[in-house]
Amino acid sequence: MRVTEKGQVTIPKPIRDKLGIGPGSEVEFVDRGASVEVVRIDDADARQRRREQIRKALDALRGTLDLGGMTTDEYMEMIRGPRDDLDPR
Repeated sequence: MRVTEKGQVTIPKPIRDKLGIGPGSEVEFVDRGASVEVVRIDDADARQRRREQIRKALDALRGTLDLGGMTTDEYMEMIRGPRDDLDPR
């Protein structure tokens, strides 16, 4: 089996069928030292992992934006522009 320039390989059809891997399925690569194990991740686990990744990213960003004393509404108006059609100020 050859690895593409992008680091991709094709999982053989009998293995995909056995593990129930299809388009959009999530898999994980587990380092076993001299080998790698491909493990199918079920939808619930995949959703939980995505939530955890998002939470970590948001935690890393928390407190990094200095609004210079502006309220959230003032900041949103600054980046969006005035919304005269909805909020004539």
